[in-house]
Amino acid sequence: MPSLQGPQSKKVRQVGTLLLTAMIGSLAQAYDFGPADTYQWGPFSLNGFAKYEATSTSNTCSNCQRFPSASKDESWADALVPGTPYGTSQQGTLLIQPWLGAHFSLGNGFKLDGMLSQRWRNGKEDIPGFVYEENAALSHEDYGRFAVGAMTTRAWSLADYPYGTFLGQAYFWGASGAGYGLLKTDSVRYTSPRLDVLDGDLVLEGTFSGGNRSFTKNRPSFWEFYAQYHQGDLVVEGVLQTTHNGTPSAWSHGPFTGLTPFPANDSLLSRSGQAVSMLLARYQVNPSVEVSGGFRHNQWSGANACIVVPSQPGQNNAQWNDMFNVDWNQTIVNSAGTPCSPGYGAKSNDLMGGARYFYDRFEAYAGFGYLGKAATQNPEERGQSNWALMSTAGLRYNMNRYWQLYGYTGFVRYGHKGLAPLSMPSNSAGTNVDSRIATFGDFVGLGTVYAF
Repeated sequence: MPSLQGPQSKKVRQVGTLLLTAMIGSLAQAYDFGPADTYQWGPFSLNGFAKYEATSTSNTCSNCQRFPSASKDESWADALVPGTPYGTSQQGTLLIQPWLGAHFSLGNGFKLDGMLSQRWRNGKEDIPGFVYEENAALSHEDYGRFAVGAMTTRAWSLADYPYGTFLGQAYFWGASGAGYGLLKTDSVRYTSPRLDVLDGDLVLEGTFSGGNRSFTKNRPSFWEFYAQYHQGDLVVEGVLQTTHNGTPSAWSHGPFTGLTPFPANDSLLSRSGQAVSMLLARYQVNPSVEVSGGFRHNQWSGANACIVVPSQPGQNNAQWNDMFNVDWNQTIVNSAGTPCSPGYGAKSNDLMGGARYFYDRFEAYAGFGYLGKAATQNPEERGQSNWALMSTAGLRYNMNRYWQLYGYTGFVRYGHKGLAPLSMPSNSAGTNVDSRIATFGDFVGLGTVYAF
């Protein structure tokens, strides 16, 4: 029988995850209907959100970079087109993400759940080729929860929601830093039951993923450890994520796979790694006021820049690997015997914080995100001496339990004109204000979100 590959294999896995849970649950002759505010069809549930946002931002330039498709760490991405005008621009973003679940009681306190979820941005897959959730989980109140499949990480999902979203910092704070956000379908996660500690509840969790297993020389590995302590109106959460041979980057929303998308590059490259640790907290001061904040420490080993496919005769079309914090003025021979420019290790710290105020159906917020300078031995300036600050303020109005309208404003400021801080995934991430064009930009926007 021929094997299924590509999109066919993907669809079979998605359907199979839910069908497997359905078959096992049917044998148990018992159903768990889940939350009351989700759509239910027997053991199946559906919830999600649709969000549209329109923003006007000053000091933006969509065509100032000479090679638009080049990533921040590639030296040719630094080149700008002289004299290109820049100014205020408008952007609209539509996000849609449903969650389809299957929930079954197996008796004796055991439950089986399946989850399938994908996000679309402006009508296209948010991250092409990757789903947000495609997993099955077995749980028991006394023994905890064991899940297998594709899932989101804590380092991204918590930074994105609730912390970043509540303060208007979802992308600037949530999608920056040395973490990864999405895991492949062979990932495993164990979550402990609630433990009674110091008059509060403590939950512990560990997650492992092997990434792209076609890389055998530089084998990927992902470990994440998470803890949540909840006492009264205080929630404290900690995340430690340590990885080897994932795609080098400062985009913590990105998927964990391998050094490049192409396992054929494996023999030409050397090992690299990165790690992130976060401490997050939120506290309900009174029914009207909530404060929250977070600290993040980023570490990168650096990744050499190497040509993996040489240029064809007479053409300048060489293909490079994914690199990080490179000194393009040096040439070395890596451990695989490939001529490369060396990548350097780096460390940086980031902060975020703010408050929300509630009155009737209104919610006002103010927040900030700060991406700090980096410590590195790289003699070439790759953004390590720069910093970025984004300040936000907004007002939300809850029409009902499903529909919300909101408006917001804010600004971004860079320490100096030049490459953005190392913990920013691009030179204009989060605001579209390019640090090579301007040191300051402000924005204003309106949006609506419908949650079902």
